[in-house]
Amino acid sequence: MPVASSTARLRNLLAQPGILLMAGCHDAISAKQVEWMGFSSTFMSGFAVSAARLGLPDTGLISYAELLEQGRNICQAVNMPVFGDGDTGFGNAINVKRTVQGYAQAGFACIMIEDQVSPKRCGHTQGKAVVGRDEALTRIQAAVDARDEGADILIMARTDARATHDLDEAIERCRLFREIGADISFLEAPLSVEEMRLYCQAVDGPKMANLIEHGKTPILPVPELEVLGYKIAVYPLTLLSVSIRAMREALASLQQGLEPQGLLDFEELKAAVGFPGYYSEEKRYKLE
Repeated sequence: MPVASSTARLRNLLAQPGILLMAGCHDAISAKQVEWMGFSSTFMSGFAVSAARLGLPDTGLISYAELLEQGRNICQAVNMPVFGDGDTGFGNAINVKRTVQGYAQAGFACIMIEDQVSPKRCGHTQGKAVVGRDEALTRIQAAVDARDEGADILIMARTDARATHDLDEAIERCRLFREIGADISFLEAPLSVEEMRLYCQAVDGPKMANLIEHGKTPILPVPELEVLGYKIAVYPLTLLSVSIRAMREALASLQQGLEPQGLLDFEELKAAVGFPGYYSEEKRYKLE
């Protein structure tokens, strides 16, 4: 029997009852930890990749090629569906199609395309701007066309219009994105539980809640998100945040001449990066 594609497995996950809980990743090792802990999918955050790969803020400084390469490494490291942040699509409608095709070829199961003005920035920071509604719809149409023309990938359409216009405009954009054919909608940064409820009531199909600790959107328990009508709950920056804190604490310990706390045993560390599997393959091909 042929193995189902990552996209087919994601479609199956979305068709099952319940809410899909995702932890975000920023590189191959963080993605492997998400999988090791039993999560069924992960989300490659542009914010997190920009920070981990470049040490720079999520303000449109990272390129398509850099995100694509990071995503390819992540997709190859795990055997679960990966959502990929495709930013604005990196140009006009033709660029959007190329971006979608490239993400599909890299192994992503879903790509997120948003309606911000380029260069974009994190949805929970200041200074955002969005393109007009017609241009936003053209971007999503191009992404949907790329999928329908053979790219094996789902399309998640995001709007940041809540911050720049109002909730009604953001909801209308999500509704139209779905009408065009987007598989998943994502209204970024609603400011209250009531706004989250109104969005879920007004827009059909799978919807994603973006849960950034200390961000603009209320952090609700996952069962409450499901009751509201969300299908996906993602924590995109949790691993990046705790990683930075852990590194700072370890460095402070070293400065004081102390052994850092929370270290993995060396055998655990080797296992986490894949030495046992490598040794098994090495033994298989060893010449007598």
